Amino acid sequence: MTAAPRSSDALRTYGDGLAVVVVTYSPGDSLGTFLDSLAGATSRPVHVVLADNGSVDGAPEAAAAAGRAEVLPMGENLGYGAAANRAVAGLDGSVGWVLVSNPDIVLGAGSLDTLLEAADRWPRAGSLGPLIHTDDEIYPSARLVPSLGRGVGHALFGVVWPGNPWTRSYRQEGVVEERPAGWLSGSCVLLRREAWDSVDGFDPRYFMYFEDVDLGDRLGRAGWLNVYVPTAAVVHTGGHATTRDAPTSARMLREHHRSAYRFLADRYRGPRWAPLRLGLRAALAARARWATRKA
Repeated sequence: MTAAPRSSDALRTYGDGLAVVVVTYSPGDSLGTFLDSLAGATSRPVHVVLADNGSVDGAPEAAAAAGRAEVLPMGENLGYGAAANRAVAGLDGSVGWVLVSNPDIVLGAGSLDTLLEAADRWPRAGSLGPLIHTDDEIYPSARLVPSLGRGVGHALFGVVWPGNPWTRSYRQEGVVEERPAGWLSGSCVLLRREAWDSVDGFDPRYFMYFEDVDLGDRLGRAGWLNVYVPTAAVVHTGGHATTRDAPTSARMLREHHRSAYRFLADRYRGPRWAPLRLGLRAALAARARWATRKA
């Protein structure tokens, strides 16, 4: 459901403190590497919370024992957005900025300070995202909101015809400049707490995938900007939690397609759009089966 924007008068005001929320699920050595990089990413004091979705590798507990982070156990795997929501809700009022991140991110030198400096230039920035490198490539992490045409075209043809016009438009590849975007990758994004509150954070119905698309869209509808800041750079070393085995990969592919349908269906509601939703469900289900077999 698209949350209704709140009145700005009702929003709580926060201090300028900085916190980092890392959503963990047996992150392995990547967590230590992330925490190592955090030391050079900002000159500010940082409170680190590990929103743990049921790790069994001991990595979050080891980080807490070393005094590097606080572990907040979820008790079960709530999914990315719901875990992040719970961690942010537990932060005190001195924290006005929250970096939500995967553990398999390596923050570039000064990257967090660069994002915060950009926030001064963009006072309506509700979220700010860095340039994300993956395997010596720039990941298109600042994209347009998937409209009906772009979203369906990309969903149906993005894999079999990567250069199709809908995908090129949606992904905004090659546009590497500081600018507002439709949404920013949730793998590493800095959030203004007032903006986060105004849309009630991530929609917990998205277990994984599209929670960042949905958040960016709702922030935009509430009058905030999602600002891409490529002078801040990070490296995404890979999806460790979702690529360990073929069954896990297949489950994540199915979840991705379910989330894509939820996002579009939420924005085309009512009896008028029922035939469209039915067609979207059938097309995305067929694509999910094809992608799962390929995986």
